[in-house]
Amino acid sequence: MMKFRMFELVALLALMPALAAAEGTQVPLGDFFKDPEFTSVSLSPTGEYITVSVPQGDRTVLAAFRVDGMQLVGKWDYGEKRHIDRVEWVNDERFFMYVSRKVGRFDARVGNPDVYASNVDGSKRMDVPNGGTYFIVDKTWDDPANILVVRSVDSAFLSKLNVNTGRVTTVASAPLRMGTFILDHEGEVRYAVGQDEEGVRVTLRRKGEGWDVLGRAKLGDAIRTPLGFDAENKRVIFSKSDKGEPARLVLADPAGGEETLLSRNPNVDPIGYLASSDERHLLAIAYMDGTPGYDFINPDHPESKTYAGLINAFPQHAVRFDGISRDGRLVLFRTYSDVDPGAYYLFDRKTSRAQFLLASRDWIKPEQMSPMQPITVTARDGRKLHGYLTVPAHTDGRDLPLILHPHGGPHGPRDEWGFNPDVQFLASRGYAVLQINFRGSGGYGDEFEGTGYRNWGTTMIDDMTDAVNWVVGQGVADKNRICTYGASYGGYAALQSVVREPDLYRCAVGYVGLYNMSLWMKDSDVAESEWGRNYQRDVFPDSESGRAAQSPAFNVDRIKAAVMLVHGAKDPRVPISQYDFLLDRLQKAGKPPEVTIVEEKEGHGFYDYDNQVELYTALEAFLGKHIGNPRAATGAP
Repeated sequence: MMKFRMFELVALLALMPALAAAEGTQVPLGDFFKDPEFTSVSLSPTGEYITVSVPQGDRTVLAAFRVDGMQLVGKWDYGEKRHIDRVEWVNDERFFMYVSRKVGRFDARVGNPDVYASNVDGSKRMDVPNGGTYFIVDKTWDDPANILVVRSVDSAFLSKLNVNTGRVTTVASAPLRMGTFILDHEGEVRYAVGQDEEGVRVTLRRKGEGWDVLGRAKLGDAIRTPLGFDAENKRVIFSKSDKGEPARLVLADPAGGEETLLSRNPNVDPIGYLASSDERHLLAIAYMDGTPGYDFINPDHPESKTYAGLINAFPQHAVRFDGISRDGRLVLFRTYSDVDPGAYYLFDRKTSRAQFLLASRDWIKPEQMSPMQPITVTARDGRKLHGYLTVPAHTDGRDLPLILHPHGGPHGPRDEWGFNPDVQFLASRGYAVLQINFRGSGGYGDEFEGTGYRNWGTTMIDDMTDAVNWVVGQGVADKNRICTYGASYGGYAALQSVVREPDLYRCAVGYVGLYNMSLWMKDSDVAESEWGRNYQRDVFPDSESGRAAQSPAFNVDRIKAAVMLVHGAKDPRVPISQYDFLLDRLQKAGKPPEVTIVEEKEGHGFYDYDNQVELYTALEAFLGKHIGNPRAATGAP
């Protein structure tokens, strides 16, 4: 049940005359938080079928269609809180489904997924034993009954898995944890990469039946990781970083010698690769440097020309390629932008025609959304920070109320350019929204990520403060109307920001946030695994006093801003104990939160649509009270 503290929701709404004046012209709140029509689409190797993952309340089901006529041929549903995250085709007619249990909107999957196999028509269904511990390395198309998979336990094992029976036969092993293998185009095992028992990244090179150590690297050390082989199967493509800077791709002889630079972006790591349909040629490398784009390293390949042509055909959109048929004829791709949730198409290279398949949120009108502009900010110590500023459409972009919206994670994830329901909702209500990729964020090289370790509540928060001050300095934001709102680590950052900068913010919203580091080291599901405990030790201060100094709950005496807290009682990632502890500290300090919302059946972020609508209605009212919104965007041109 939702619980509102201090004043009723009706009273909150009464505090927003500007919203009432704009009512009827604004995009309805609920439109931003409806489930999308789909979350993922895959193309069969022949191009004859697609599968579509479809959210349906507390679950995600899968549907398979024959592309010709979009005829439904199969449907799969594995029950409450079970989500078919993705599909891997293992031959022309059969695929694996990865089914995860999730207990919150911001939660990653809980444990390893269950894996089920099925033919596209729904026949020959099978539970793949230990399937969630396998990573597919090679489809071995000339042997449709088998694929090559990796399983990592105390050692990494490369195995042949029969996709019809689930039978597994070991092919090779390596003394690595969380490892995988790199094969050449003839199927020969050439390298293994992974971690040792101390978490150090290790690269091994095959030597007879054993291994040579090619390299060892801690976070930020020089690292050279093999990715695959060139088309002639002679030289190796390596990802390389010398001092933790963003990785570059080079081509080198396996025995050493001169390297040829293939691709490099000075700001960001690669986020993906485009290979040819025969899987022999690397065509392009994808980057997210402000906006997404590709560096074509093989521009003369016919498939590169197709990809480049499709990118040019959708101006002001990003194009993501999600599959190509094995004969190279059909290309599955998605277009999207900051104001457009996106749509899927199937392009026929023989006829040069693109077939529309389906749209993600066709009720969203791009002309009513607000553009998301990449920004670069110089932090107080000279470090360049990258992020995004969304200014409400149909305003002059001056002296606006501002929301600092830090991302979760914090290590690994980053804010990216694209349609974001939270951001667009806030912008539709007249708020400028700032997203900054503070130190510790992923995607900018190991060194940038590593500088956030042990600095959750210091350097990382200072980066956010510097970004806020930059926006104020640009004249976009009114310095007297600033609030911060985030979820998970973002919820932590919201509360820690008003601790560290008590005079900068008028209000803070912590959504499923972490507020006591030492407590989180004991009762979070992260602490249940060795990997999770190592992570906590790496990223938090060593001492109890150091963790307390960076925990908002132990520093509530510094808070001047109004506080709103939101949590799910069944959250395993950031348990309700975090909310309870902070609530108790605030109350004892005589600073009880103005609004609290606890949903008994929700987890790490609310799934239920009605719960989300109630939450964001309360959020809208809370923000409206404290930083005002006299020029709310109407959504009208």
